[in-house]
Amino acid sequence: MLLLHWFVFLLLLPLYSRTQKLPTRDEELFQMQIRDKAFFHDSSVIPDGAEISSFLFRDTPKRYFFVVEEDNTPLAVTVTPCDAPLEWKLNLQELPEEASGEGSGEPEPLEQQKQQIINEEGTELFSYKGNDVEYFVSPSSPSGLYQLELLSTEKDTHFKVYATTTPESDQPYPELPYDPRVDVTSLGRTTVTLAWKPSPTASLLKQPIQYCIVINKEHNFKSLCAVEAKLSSDDAFMMAPKPGLDFSLFDFAHFGFPSDNNSGKERSFLKSSSKLSRQMSSKPRVDLQKICIGNKNIFTVSDLKPDTQYYFDMFAVNVNTNMSTAYVGTFARTKEEAKQKTVELKDGKVTDVFIKRKGAKFLRFAPVSSHQKVTFFVHSCLDAVQIQIRRDGKLLLSQNIEEVRQFQLRGKPKAKYLIRLKGSKKGASMLKILATTRPNKQSFPSLPEDTRIKAFDKLRTCSSATVAWLGTQERNKFCIYKKEVDGNYSEEQKKREQNQCLGPDTRKKSEKVLCKYFHSQNLQKAVTTETIKGLQPGKSYLLDVYVIGHGGHSVKYQSKLVKTRKFC
Repeated sequence: MLLLHWFVFLLLLPLYSRTQKLPTRDEELFQMQIRDKAFFHDSSVIPDGAEISSFLFRDTPKRYFFVVEEDNTPLAVTVTPCDAPLEWKLNLQELPEEASGEGSGEPEPLEQQKQQIINEEGTELFSYKGNDVEYFVSPSSPSGLYQLELLSTEKDTHFKVYATTTPESDQPYPELPYDPRVDVTSLGRTTVTLAWKPSPTASLLKQPIQYCIVINKEHNFKSLCAVEAKLSSDDAFMMAPKPGLDFSLFDFAHFGFPSDNNSGKERSFLKSSSKLSRQMSSKPRVDLQKICIGNKNIFTVSDLKPDTQYYFDMFAVNVNTNMSTAYVGTFARTKEEAKQKTVELKDGKVTDVFIKRKGAKFLRFAPVSSHQKVTFFVHSCLDAVQIQIRRDGKLLLSQNIEEVRQFQLRGKPKAKYLIRLKGSKKGASMLKILATTRPNKQSFPSLPEDTRIKAFDKLRTCSSATVAWLGTQERNKFCIYKKEVDGNYSEEQKKREQNQCLGPDTRKKSEKVLCKYFHSQNLQKAVTTETIKGLQPGKSYLLDVYVIGHGGHSVKYQSKLVKTRKFC
């Protein structure tokens, strides 16, 4: 048997040297060499029990050999196409009877023996054409020299080969369950939940398995090798250099060619092409996502686009060998985006609007009569809200608003206004909106620019607190309320509870301090103060001021937290 190994080594030795020969830059000569299969003939020995990866030039076959030493030996061969269909066949060849490792140094006999094996077809055991991961399995194979020949007729491509004479004990590929399908268990507008049965390799053999999900919009994949080829950040790794372009040493180094220092001097045509590199770098990335999730058997894919078809593939990966097996993939179309219902605004009437977190609402205002101006009052109850106003499709306004804002726009006969309100990312939004062509009859109270409540620290006592707030030139009704809170009450808690749209009618009667009217034509004097009495020493109180308009709608000032003195 040692003699047989020596023969295979001597047989393949001249072929290794031929793979290292660089193609010439001459176009006609290059094409001639491509057609000459012997020039690019790359033969090698497949190691027993190890997966190898290699590259295949289009229309240029590649041969691999391996030896089965004894008769009745189990044999398994697995070929994995990566990014193109393959044609491959497995032959059992007869060895020359005079084969010997004791060569005389004369090249002719060895060359004749090599040609004898290459030219002989041998006995074909198996053949396949396609892009599936395909297997040849034999429980009892004769001893001899086996030849695996691979060919790609579509394009240059990658592939993987695995051969073993101990398939029962090796089991490098994870085993699939009896039902290898990936099921869609839940479907939403932006999410899809997938479930699958566990691999027996993990549940029975207790080998470390992790599952990797692949999501894309084009098609299902039959191997993780094909996925990784698509995910490559630089397609230069997936392509062989093409004739007519300058070849760089980097390209040949990747494909297994040597790139020693002398090669640049001997072949002056090997220059890097900036044009080629620009073409490679500018190629867009594939819309493909790979997520490895450990050993879970259910997963929800999120951040998908509504009404879009996605393909989902699941791969079980042996953590020890990094070899994988594909489940039967599936596909699903996400649900359509819910159609936005447009709310009609009536002239001079306040409308309450609730918006989900990150949601949006559309409102429409179509005045029934001609108008010179239109006024929008918007009261944001919680966080800031983005507003866009279009008139007959033309964008007039786009900005974020907090508290109460007023927008006056120039009117146009028979104009229609579309209002888009977009909620906050922090949480749900609430607001009140009013549109009118008669701004003098508004339901919202006018507000000063500053709606803070000021507390005078020097006027604090053990039982009272003095505060002040601004008013306007218009006479309004103001009501002040107090509420005892915990001593650890923070500004953050106050902010969370702040809902400016909640009026005095939601407060307890015991919390009411007083109501009063005031205004001033001189805005600098439109200030009022009030002393809240009957408080407890060393206690914290939340103070709220409401301004109530003629239509009964109220707006709350910014809450103020005060604390009475503990000792007086």
